[in-house]
Amino acid sequence: MTPSDPTGLLTELDETVQLVDQTGRRHPNPDYDPWVADVDAAALARLYRDMVIVRRLDAEGVALQRQGQLGLWPPLSGQEAAQIGSARALRADDFVFSSYREMAVAWTRGVPSAGLVSEWRGTAASGWNPYEHNMAVPQIIIGAQSLHAAGYAMGLGWDGSDAATISYFGDGATSEGDVSEALVFASSFRAPVVFFCQNNQWAISEPVGLQSHQPLARRADGFAMPGIRVDGNDVLAVLAVTRVALERARKGEGPSFIEAVTYRMGPHTTADDPTRYRTDEELAAWRERDPIARVLALLDGLGVDVAGLEREVAAEAADAAAELRAACIGLADPPPLSVFDHVYAEPNSHVDGQRERYARYLAMFDESGTEASGRVEGGAR
Repeated sequence: MTPSDPTGLLTELDETVQLVDQTGRRHPNPDYDPWVADVDAAALARLYRDMVIVRRLDAEGVALQRQGQLGLWPPLSGQEAAQIGSARALRADDFVFSSYREMAVAWTRGVPSAGLVSEWRGTAASGWNPYEHNMAVPQIIIGAQSLHAAGYAMGLGWDGSDAATISYFGDGATSEGDVSEALVFASSFRAPVVFFCQNNQWAISEPVGLQSHQPLARRADGFAMPGIRVDGNDVLAVLAVTRVALERARKGEGPSFIEAVTYRMGPHTTADDPTRYRTDEELAAWRERDPIARVLALLDGLGVDVAGLEREVAAEAADAAAELRAACIGLADPPPLSVFDHVYAEPNSHVDGQRERYARYLAMFDESGTEASGRVEGGAR
């Protein structure tokens, strides 16, 4: 029992799907082992590589924000297994609807470095073309992406496609009306969607135990869909349960709800100070459940040269971080009036009027940024 879990229910893992424990020991599971039978040592090493690289990219994102190169950054450290395990279960034609924290998912979908940071640097309204990566741009409005995923999935069903959608959101979003509405629609129309909740224990500064006195996966019962609770720091288990949920969706059996029990090791965003609401003891306890360390321990037990693997992947991660930094700093500021270019697909007189007024405002300034028509020292005109 911790301050973030006053009921003692939400960090218990004994009722949770777990294939690899925090020591790296593999636990046989007749229900889920067949779903990861293809994951040999080489495949595990690739999952390890994924997680190490995205953790390094995340650290670089934090550093760039602290250095004034980004306006904000939402860290994902600690949640690598939840994001990589689920994302690697997807097919290329599945469509992703994420919140603002799923940088790792975007990375697996092939989003380039500049796309990962352009929104946070303020040089673009969105980081990438959704149809190039089958992933919508990050949703800032809490839980809204769940409705988008349900609607898109309904369309897939009507089109006769066996593709699926997945919606990522946090534990706090489960208290939003949008998520409940999405669950209703998905259940009613048996939409091929996976609702993937990353229970990272904190909705900004509010503990998950405050909004739910039972595991979040049980909320699925009220919507007539299966709720699966998985150790979100076990990449193999996450891969397995996501594959199960996706298979149900493809077979026309409707939506599933996955609760991945994990932990946000850093702040909610770089504008947050988590020391104000959680303890060092809690942080240390979750550090023992590190998702990357347990995969490395499992690989060591399988006889893999983990020292060599660590060196190789660390070098690759460093290169990826350098590429992210160069891409970020190399982003050019867009022309000021371009902010109006893609508000609507078709011309819109209201937006045109805003553009004209803003153009007149900009015309008041000379090239140095001072007002061309005069100014008052020490105050406004």
